[in-house]
Amino acid sequence: MLIKPRIRGFICTTAHPVGCAAGVDEQIEFVKRNASDTNGPKKVLVLGASGGYGLASRIVGAYGFEASTLGVSLERPPTESRTATAGWYNNKAFERRARADGLYAKNIDGDAFSDEIKAQVIETIKADLGQIDLLIYSLASPVRQHPRTGKLHRSVIKPLGEDIEVQTLHVERGEVHKVVLESASEEETANTVAVMGGEDWEFWIEALSDAGVLAQGFKTVSFTYIGTELTWPIYWHATLGKAKEDLDRAAGNIGKLLEPIQGSSLVAVLKAVVTQASSAIPVVPLYNSLLFRVMKDADVHENCIEHINRMFHTQLYSDIQRLDAAGRLRMDDLEVEDNIQNEINRRWEIVSTENLEQLADLDGYRSDFLRIFGFGLSGVNYEAEVDHLMAGDP
Repeated sequence: MLIKPRIRGFICTTAHPVGCAAGVDEQIEFVKRNASDTNGPKKVLVLGASGGYGLASRIVGAYGFEASTLGVSLERPPTESRTATAGWYNNKAFERRARADGLYAKNIDGDAFSDEIKAQVIETIKADLGQIDLLIYSLASPVRQHPRTGKLHRSVIKPLGEDIEVQTLHVERGEVHKVVLESASEEETANTVAVMGGEDWEFWIEALSDAGVLAQGFKTVSFTYIGTELTWPIYWHATLGKAKEDLDRAAGNIGKLLEPIQGSSLVAVLKAVVTQASSAIPVVPLYNSLLFRVMKDADVHENCIEHINRMFHTQLYSDIQRLDAAGRLRMDDLEVEDNIQNEINRRWEIVSTENLEQLADLDGYRSDFLRIFGFGLSGVNYEAEVDHLMAGDP
C-alpha cells in the first residue's frame, strides 16, 4: 500500500508503519546518546504506552536504564483497506527493537480502564517480572466505561460557569480566528472527571498492591498539563481543570497507600507538545505555535523525548525535586519562565492570520503533528509501497 497523510479536521486517519518505526528509532538513539549514570527503574509498567509522553517514558526507561517494560494501550490494528493507528505501529516497532537489543518488552492491547486488563497485567508481571518499581500513568481517552458501575462516561472540553470567546488557530488553513465555547453542565463536568481524573489511577495501584507486585520503593507518576493564563480558560478553569484537581486528590491517597513499601506518588506537570488530542482543543494550537517559536528562539525548546529524558535524569530519580505548593513535580519550568511567557503574551495581543508566519512556528507545529503518524521522518521513502499489515513482522 502507498500511504499518504489523510487529514480530516483535527485528526489524521492514516499512519505510516515505516515512518512510525523510524520515529521510535530516532527517540531510542537520542536516549542512548544522552544516557547518564543516574540510578533509575528496572521494571516499568506504562499505561498509555503507544505514543507521546507515554512512549517516551517507556523508551527512556528501557534505553536510559536498561529496564524491562510492559506497555498497555488500546489501538486499532490494520485491515486490508486501512492502516492501523500510529500507536499500533509504534508498539510493534518498540517491541521488535527492544527485543533485538536484548531488552524485555511486551505489549498488552486492551481497555486499561477494565478489570480484565488489570488482571492480565498482574498475571504478566507475576510470570515475567515478579514486581515492578515504576508505573507511568499516561492514559488519554475521551471515554471510559466504569469497571464497577458499567456506566459509559464521555469527557468534554468546556469552560465552567459561562460561555467564553477565545482566540484560536485553524492549523490546516493557517487562520487565526475567534470561537465561542459553550459552558459545561454539572453532569458533563462529572463525566470528564470520571474519564480524566485520578480514580482509575487509584484502581490500578490498589489492584497491583493487593496482588503484591509492587517493589519496595515503588514510584508512580501521572502526567498533567496546567499551562498559563492564556490557556487557563480551557485548561484549568474548565472541565479539564476539575479532572486535574482530581489527579492531585488521587496522588495524595495513593501516597498513603504506598507508605508501607516506602513508595511515592507524583503528578508531573509537563510542557506543551503537539498531540492529536490537544490539536482539537481551542486556544491550544495557537498558543503552542507561538510557544514553539519563542522557545526555539531562546534555545530552550524540548520535544517529547528530550523532555521526558530530562525528567527521569534530573527530577524523578534525583534527591532534589522541583515541587510546587501542591506537591506536583514541575517539569514545565522552561515554558513558564517570565521571559518566555512575557514574549508569548506580547505576541498573543497582536497575532493575526496576516502576521502568523512571522510570530509563530506554524510549520513546526504542522511537522510535529504529521510526525505523530509517521510522516515527515528523514530517511523514509514515502513514495514506496509498504506492508501496512506487517504480515512478515515477527
